[in-house]
Amino acid sequence: MELWWTSMDLYLQIMWGIAIPFSVIFVIQTVMTFIGMGDQGEASGDADVDADGEMPLQFFTFRNFVNFFLGFAWTGISFYEAIDSKLWLTLLCVFIGLVLVTIVMALLYALSKATQSGNIDVKNAIGRPATVYFTIPAAGKGTGKIQMSIQQAVREYDAVSESDEPIATGKMVRVKSVIDAHTFLIENF
Repeated sequence: MELWWTSMDLYLQIMWGIAIPFSVIFVIQTVMTFIGMGDQGEASGDADVDADGEMPLQFFTFRNFVNFFLGFAWTGISFYEAIDSKLWLTLLCVFIGLVLVTIVMALLYALSKATQSGNIDVKNAIGRPATVYFTIPAAGKGTGKIQMSIQQAVREYDAVSESDEPIATGKMVRVKSVIDAHTFLIENF
């Protein structure tokens, strides 16, 4: 009895060898995104913003790597019987992989613009309580993140402290002042 895998052409085996693990990774990424654990540092509404208010979209990210190979491999599998030349099939696979990455980047960019727009007045945060989301380092050692409700919306902001000690995740703090539209100076409750 011959296994289905061994009866395939080497090219098709390679495509399946790429498609299966990248499909699993894609499903895991999707589930993590829906439960709120995905995209730290990638194209999300709380990413760094340049001087023009534009979000920098990075081409070389793990998500784009997964999306490229997902499009690449499934195109190779789908068109394997239809295209005789392996060179043309591989070029089509590369093209579709790049198109998929471009589409996903465009969607993430559009979502980030929707997230950034709005009429939240960050000055309303002064004096309000917040929860430390990522540990806030001691003064001058970097930024952490807080989560707070402001104008009936729960938002995440970068946070710095004047304290000599780091403030641990989960602690309640108060916003002392606004440094910029995305960063607050906080103090212990």
